[in-house]
Amino acid sequence: MNHQTTLSQLYQDFNDRHIDDVLALLHPDVTWPNGWEGGYVHGHDEVRAYWLRQWQTIDPTVVPVSFQVRPGGEIAVGVHQVIKDLTGQVLSEGQVTHAYTFVEGKVKTMVID
Repeated sequence: MNHQTTLSQLYQDFNDRHIDDVLALLHPDVTWPNGWEGGYVHGHDEVRAYWLRQWQTIDPTVVPVSFQVRPGGEIAVGVHQVIKDLTGQVLSEGQVTHAYTFVEGKVKTMVID
């Protein structure tokens, strides 16, 4: 599976709330931004706990709209992001860029540019 295919699947699984499928695409020692509370989480257990906590409070959807390979192999993904509260009211909407690195075919780091 190429990196763009992996990332497309990651977003689909995230939006479908298939957390185990997303985690299967992440390196065991992944570093992931906590875009909701601040800072970073590390490893599958922390990423799982972060997302489960987030999904109990807000309903984010992220859809990739562009992919760009940067020098050094980092993949930048432009995403359309919609954050709703649990009643469906839109809290924020816009485009952001996520940047990924891979190790051994799995996502090792993600940052929000």
